[in-house]
Amino acid sequence: MRLVPIAALCLLFVASPTLHAETAVPSSQAEISLGFAPVVRKVAPAVVNIYASRVVQTRVSPFAADPFFDQFFRDFGAKQPRLQNSLGSGVIVSADGIVVSNYHVVGQATEIKVVLNDRREYRAEVLLSDQESDLAILKLEDASKLPVLPLRNSDEVEVGELVLAIGNPFGVGQTVSSGIVSGLARSGLSVDGGRGYFIQTDAAINPGNSGGALIDVAGRLVGINTAILTQSGGSNGIGFAIPANLVQSFIAQAEAGETRFQRPWAGVTGQAVDASLAEAMGLPRPEGVVLTNLHPASPFREAGLLPGDVVLTLAGHRTDSPQEVIFRMASLGIGETAPVTYLRDGKEREAELALIAAPDRPDREALTLGDDTVLSGLSVARINPAVIAELDLPFVGDGVVVTASEGLAARAGLLPGDILLAINGEGIDRPADVRRAAGDRVRYWAIDVLRQGQQLRLRFRL
Repeated sequence: MRLVPIAALCLLFVASPTLHAETAVPSSQAEISLGFAPVVRKVAPAVVNIYASRVVQTRVSPFAADPFFDQFFRDFGAKQPRLQNSLGSGVIVSADGIVVSNYHVVGQATEIKVVLNDRREYRAEVLLSDQESDLAILKLEDASKLPVLPLRNSDEVEVGELVLAIGNPFGVGQTVSSGIVSGLARSGLSVDGGRGYFIQTDAAINPGNSGGALIDVAGRLVGINTAILTQSGGSNGIGFAIPANLVQSFIAQAEAGETRFQRPWAGVTGQAVDASLAEAMGLPRPEGVVLTNLHPASPFREAGLLPGDVVLTLAGHRTDSPQEVIFRMASLGIGETAPVTYLRDGKEREAELALIAAPDRPDREALTLGDDTVLSGLSVARINPAVIAELDLPFVGDGVVVTASEGLAARAGLLPGDILLAINGEGIDRPADVRRAAGDRVRYWAIDVLRQGQQLRLRFRL
């Protein structure tokens, strides 16, 4: 279970749910006394325990892990392989053994064992995983006729609905806890390098519940439990689940043979409109996401939107944060179109947005430098929309970016994501310029890079 420090919680927005028939509440003492036993009996067999392991390289301190010396010699000592185990949960979504879990449970595992509620055990492999969404799709070996948990349309979920969280907290065995949906469209969390959009619940969720099921009283999957807000490491009654609509998009891509989640590319940057920004822009109330920058190839630009426009809805759903825009696009998938409502000059307008993958053009001209150059082990590529999306780069029109750094290049301080500006005063515009500059036989080197918006100069001597 991912732990989110309370201090890291950003401003959260609550989107209005779509209207639908009201959920029935217990109407008699008999219904209240019955409790949740029937629904748990039906869905529990489809929730599994997952045991994953991977080999990691760790440094062995020659100072017996003394904290005084460790603060000065963090990178000192030889690396040794160590087996790292993780514990989590999963949900069976097809009778032939498709299981949904979290990336942080199984995403980098070398061996995965799945144990069913009836103690049957299966080995599993990862079909598709994505760190940003913290979802992974597994396939059980030689499985058939397994119990399945149906998915619910998560856009129909309302605050106040009764829900159950099922998983394997602390490894004690399958456990059920009850609560309500206490919030929707929670989008201020960023954990493990990912960006989240969650359903919030007060059902008790603890470490080991990761990848487990959040279900409604009809036994349908509402979301996949993924994180808790805590200072102590245990449940404080604020847990988060990935909505089932995004889970469905992952399942569809895995069944189609994709090994990497393909999400539509927005090609924009923006920020949520708060009260002060709404006042500055002359808006009647704070709502939507104002676009601050659009890539020339962005589908939003192709649809006619411009910087300063405020996106109000996407596919009929409110978008009050950038994460909501990303979630809506990812749930719909590449190849679809979606209506967009936006504000410009105080007037509401509509457009049709094409959901496309980030264009891989112009050609990235990727190359890796060999031992015949000073920067051996350096891999670079020309920047295009696909490279921008893969490395989460700022919107730059052109240039060359580091895609991998090993050997001498790594020791020189170059990191993946660094945008190369110049090598020994020679400007870098194309990958071929890097090969030419790295072939110089000089003793003193200076490399200018743009790293996370800051310009740096790396100096070293051979």
